[in-house]
Amino acid sequence: MSENQSRRSFLQNLGVGLGTTAAAFAVPSVMAVPEVAPPKDDKKLGVALVGLGSYAKNQLAVALENAKNCYLAAIVTGSPAKAEEWTKKYNLPKESVYNYQNFDEIAKNKAVDIIYVVLPNSMHPEFVIRAAKAGKHVMCEKPMANSVAECDAMIKACKDAGVQLGVGYRLHFEPFTQEVMRIGQKKEKGNVRFMQTNFGFTIGDPTQWRLKKAMAGGGPLMDVGIYCVQASRYVTGEEPLWVTAQFGPITDKERFKDVEESVSWQMEFPGGAMVNGFTSYKSNIEQLYVSADKGWLQLGPAYSYGPIKGRSNEGEMKLPVVHHQTVMMEAICKEMIETGKFPKHIDGDEGKRDMKILMAIYEAAQTGKRISLV
Repeated sequence: MSENQSRRSFLQNLGVGLGTTAAAFAVPSVMAVPEVAPPKDDKKLGVALVGLGSYAKNQLAVALENAKNCYLAAIVTGSPAKAEEWTKKYNLPKESVYNYQNFDEIAKNKAVDIIYVVLPNSMHPEFVIRAAKAGKHVMCEKPMANSVAECDAMIKACKDAGVQLGVGYRLHFEPFTQEVMRIGQKKEKGNVRFMQTNFGFTIGDPTQWRLKKAMAGGGPLMDVGIYCVQASRYVTGEEPLWVTAQFGPITDKERFKDVEESVSWQMEFPGGAMVNGFTSYKSNIEQLYVSADKGWLQLGPAYSYGPIKGRSNEGEMKLPVVHHQTVMMEAICKEMIETGKFPKHIDGDEGKRDMKILMAIYEAAQTGKRISLV
């Protein structure tokens, strides 16, 4: 069986949740003046979803139904049954339904402004690059790819095509997370001294793609550990200096024959903050704790779809509870409509920064060495 045939067979049976995927800076960067006039403010951007797994179905499609400035314009799937289901539910014209072979024909679809890739990690580079060559702006789920080199190729393809590349950092747009970013980066409680950031769950189906290194790039670190790495960066607003790491014991040799069961890591940031991180496919944990000179912050739950809850030394955080994907898509499309660009803090370079750290954590755990990140 060819590689393409194998991929098609996999995609036709794909029904698990795809994507997971949190943040750099609470305040978007100042954007350059676009070379062409931005679209009218009342324009709704058409979004095509590539991969119709659980995340696309239960989160992104819901967001596109609720958002005021974007809508579901097309789908890409290897499953005829899903194509029929989605076509009926969203009243999509047949010419806006694609499979993985005729995907490139989407270039001719003027209703599609943004292609959102919601596939297993190993497939992100191929479909981001194909989307860019089709002349469409691209959103990609996190982690962006399985290597820094793949991130570079994706960034280059989008730059060469003159299209925007964004990564689905939904927590950048979530109120509790934004408040933690603001307090940490503005030093409202003084300098951050210590952070504990944990995210793990007990994984189910032992045959799923997340347990296959070729498809996932690794285990829980690539899946939910990226949230912990992001948290340490968006609380401090800094990039880590170095990392050390340790793999946890394997308690299920069959399930974890290809990827790690758990991994812990330690990082230091330029401002003096020390970070302990932990992620696992056998421990149910989700927490961000931040200790600073004049107080502390805690989110728990901190990273999942919510409701996120927060406390500090001053008491409970009382902030709006939102649907993460809806506020993300509305904010991204608002920026796109007004400036012709995606928000800088979710761009391909942001995805690449995370990937560099994830790869360093693996190297540190494998070698037992401190890995420099500067």
